[in-house]
Amino acid sequence: MPRSGLTRDRVVAQAATVADEVGFDRLALATVAKRLNVSLPALYKHIDSLAGLQRDVAVLGVRELTVAISTATVGRSGRDALHAAARAYREYALAHPGRAAAAVRAPDPADAEHLVVGRAAVEVLIALLRGYDITGDDAIHAVRAMRVVLHGFVTLEAAGGFGLPQSLDETFDRLVDSLDATFRAWAAGVPTKPS
Repeated sequence: MPRSGLTRDRVVAQAATVADEVGFDRLALATVAKRLNVSLPALYKHIDSLAGLQRDVAVLGVRELTVAISTATVGRSGRDALHAAARAYREYALAHPGRAAAAVRAPDPADAEHLVVGRAAVEVLIALLRGYDITGDDAIHAVRAMRVVLHGFVTLEAAGGFGLPQSLDETFDRLVDSLDATFRAWAAGVPTKPS
C-alpha cells in the first residue's frame, strides 16, 4: 500500500527540487526516496523508473517555464515582449537549473502529455514572434534561434562560465537586443543567410 500522503505529484516535486540542487544529470531515485523518507520500493508505487521520473520533471519544467514566460509577456509586444520573455527564462533557469535542463529535451512522439505541454510552450513564443510579423515555418526557425541563445547564455552563467568583471546583465540585454534586431530584419525580408 502506498505511504499515506505520498503521491506521484509529491514525488515529482521532490525530484525537481533534487534536480535543482544537484543537477538534472545527477538525479537519483535513492536520493528522492531518502528526501521523502520512504524506501525505494515505496517510491516505485508512484513511478515506474528513473527515466519516467526524469520525463515527469521535464514536463513540470516546461509547464512552469511556459507560465513564467507567458505571464511576463502579457500585454507586451515586439522588443518589450522579447526582453520580458528572455528575463523570465533567465530567472527561471537560474532559480531552477535542474528543471530548466530537463525542459530542453524534446518530447517522445508517443508521449501525448509531454507533446501538449511542449506545444503550449512553443505557442507562447510563436505569439511573441507575431509582434515581429514572423509566422509559419519562419516562426519555428526563430523559436529555435531564441532557445539556443537563451539556453546557451543561462547554461554558461549557471556553470560560472563568465569570469570577466563586466556586467552579465548588460551582456544579456545586448544579446537580447541582437535577437530583436535579427527578428526585425527577418520580418522585413532582409536576407539573414548568405546568397
